[in-house]
Amino acid sequence: MALSVLAIGAHPDDIEFGCGGTLLKLRNLGAKIFLFVATSGEYGGDPEVRVKEAEKSAEILKAEIIFGRFKDTFLSYSRELITKIEEVINRVQPSIIFVNFYEDTHQDHYALSKSTITATRYSRNVLFYEVPSTSASFKPDIFTDITDVLEEKMKLLLAHASQVDKVNISDLDIIQVAKSTANFRGIQARCRYAEGFQPYRFQFLEILQILNGTNDKIKNKKTNNSD
Repeated sequence: MALSVLAIGAHPDDIEFGCGGTLLKLRNLGAKIFLFVATSGEYGGDPEVRVKEAEKSAEILKAEIIFGRFKDTFLSYSRELITKIEEVINRVQPSIIFVNFYEDTHQDHYALSKSTITATRYSRNVLFYEVPSTSASFKPDIFTDITDVLEEKMKLLLAHASQVDKVNISDLDIIQVAKSTANFRGIQARCRYAEGFQPYRFQFLEILQILNGTNDKIKNKKTNNSD
């Protein structure tokens, strides 16, 4: 049974910016990637266009994408959102979950992160990622060297063509911001380019065992599935 990974984002392109490189590397290791995007991003453009862009990015990533269809900019820490996240978790049974950081200047990112914390109360591995609106309180101490997949990560972001120039940071586009962020995190991680994560809950040895195919839980699932 392949490792199942769930990445959760408030809007189309949040996931790709925050953990796209790590997802690519996990995919290359044989993991099954699932994306849950809570809104269609209609506040930032035509929702039909944004959904198609997200689907194109997911196709490049070879991931299954699930849309929550919640209203953009109106996400709240609510029973409805928590229940939806729980439904996705119960269906895909992820070993690792990535989500927006809760101390974010965008209200949707904050609400989604808080709702995910509640929905993942029984999950063993939950990591927060950063996006351009993440506050300075984000202090990662887990890093992924994404040097070998950086250009493919850029392709994931470029799939969101309508959003490339909508960063609102010193006339920079999303590619420039993403590469600068990866360069800075790489300096911290002592590599060329990296993604940084702040753990909410993380079982380091368990993840290593899963990736190496030596985790008893995974082996037991394989045995049970073969009956």
